[in-house]
Amino acid sequence: MAQRRFILIAISALMAAAVADHPDAVGAGAPPGYRIVVNPQNAAVSVERKFISDAFLKKVTRWPDGEPIRPVDQQPESPMRARFSDEVVKRSVSAVKSYWQQLVFSGREIPPPELDSDEEVIRYVLRFPGAVGYVSGAASVDRVKVVTVK
Repeated sequence: MAQRRFILIAISALMAAAVADHPDAVGAGAPPGYRIVVNPQNAAVSVERKFISDAFLKKVTRWPDGEPIRPVDQQPESPMRARFSDEVVKRSVSAVKSYWQQLVFSGREIPPPELDSDEEVIRYVLRFPGAVGYVSGAASVDRVKVVTVK
């Protein structure tokens, strides 16, 4: 009986740890890994994951209202960039870099700018009505609009 109780406690502890590490975990005031932000003038409240992915790969170039999309990335070494790339774009950062190298080499497109900090991303998003970026869960987002991904 004691062994069974120990196993149940161990499983519960492991499950709690896994939930706490999940990017969507809420609790104990833990911020999400990243938030997707747009200019406050943007009408979007939520967006499809594929739309955001395509916007960052510049496969779609306009918001539904016709405004040009201006994506902005964090630096390749950023943990948020890795998470965003894996979860939203569904490619690793290196795969995204490869994608852009091919497009640049062929003269078809240039990648989104890569900025050094959450604050730089927020300033960029505020400057352009069609801008979209992502910032850490701990970033102050009171000047921009946070959108949810479906």
